Amino acid sequence: MAASFSLSVVTPEKIFFDGETTQIIVRTTDGDIGILANHTSLVADLPSGPLKVKQEDGSWRTAAISTGLLKVGGNKVSILANAVEWADEIDIEWAKRSEEDARRRLQEKKDKHELDLAELKLMRALNRISVSSMK
Repeated sequence: MAASFSLSVVTPEKIFFDGETTQIIVRTTDGDIGILANHTSLVADLPSGPLKVKQEDGSWRTAAISTGLLKVGGNKVSILANAVEWADEIDIEWAKRSEEDARRRLQEKKDKHELDLAELKLMRALNRISVSSMK
């Protein structure tokens, strides 16, 4: 049996996941990485992207992360994310409406701050739509 490690995924609102796993795959700003037990220490920025967690039965569960930070060390992985949700819990219709709203806001050509927010909203919506198909 593969060695396990502690995984904690936290958002400002809740503890999303806190348990043991044997492997995760997560998207960093440098690309996708896989993490197993006893991984070398690491800190990385997380853009909006998928997080895959290997469950005890060997199957995978996928979540959509909306930006965050990854910390690996001492056989523990911590993910601090702005938002996260399991693929099978994503409301795809709401995600599509959010995408449309973000695209509309980008076309309005407001100030830089509003454009940055609209771009982040669009990235999150596209990530949620993409991850929802990974159920």
